[in-house]
Amino acid sequence: MIHPTAIVHPRARIGANVAIGPYSVVGEHVVIGAGTSIGSHVVIEGRTTIGRDNRFFPFCSIGGMPQDKKYGGEPTSLEIGDRNTVREYTTINTGTVQDAGTTRLGSDNWIMAYVHIAHDCQVGNHTIFANNAQIAGHVHVGDWAILGGMAGVHQFVRIGAHAMVGGGAILLQDVPPYVMCSGNPAKPFGVNAEGLKRRGYSAEAIAAIKRAYRTVYRSGLTLEEARATLAREQADAPEIAPFVEFLAAATRGIIR
Repeated sequence: MIHPTAIVHPRARIGANVAIGPYSVVGEHVVIGAGTSIGSHVVIEGRTTIGRDNRFFPFCSIGGMPQDKKYGGEPTSLEIGDRNTVREYTTINTGTVQDAGTTRLGSDNWIMAYVHIAHDCQVGNHTIFANNAQIAGHVHVGDWAILGGMAGVHQFVRIGAHAMVGGGAILLQDVPPYVMCSGNPAKPFGVNAEGLKRRGYSAEAIAAIKRAYRTVYRSGLTLEEARATLAREQADAPEIAPFVEFLAAATRGIIR
């Protein structure tokens, strides 16, 4: 399953039924789970741990050192879950000691060509990053979030679960869960209702999320007042709890 032109370090840990294509390189500290497929000309280096049944297409660079001038060669790492699809020319870097020290990509993500996931990013599960989406260091992306093509995300920004970022958008502040946004700088444009329907949210749950959106973005309340209002309402509408938690933890402010 390993092409004769591939270079695999003898101390790399390769699981069962892993395929490694022509001219690919796997480094000393790499762990690759069973059933993973690695195309041609892929480089996987650093302290990188990859789960099961992932697919890496040609010319990916995985586990390279951070593009951070403060990085001094510390043994930081990259962790990738299961069943991810990572398309051509994607780059994913390891972490830095200034943060958690580990960059993470969860499971069941769809990462299209030319995507960059920088040092210390924490990406959840079931996300979609369209072609050339770029996220800077320390960015957090929640489950089921979607980034359109050419979207750019400033460092330390947080993107909530089920959020949708339009193509070409520039994100300078946090995007709460469920919110759709686009533009430069990105502005909110309602709730990702269609995505929620596809994921099994009921009409009542979506209606509650839309009311929460109006409280934050249409009521004229300050952000703290809106958060307090939603905190009182979440007992009757548990779907808005992620909204409340996200607003409480926001450090860069949210898009408004």
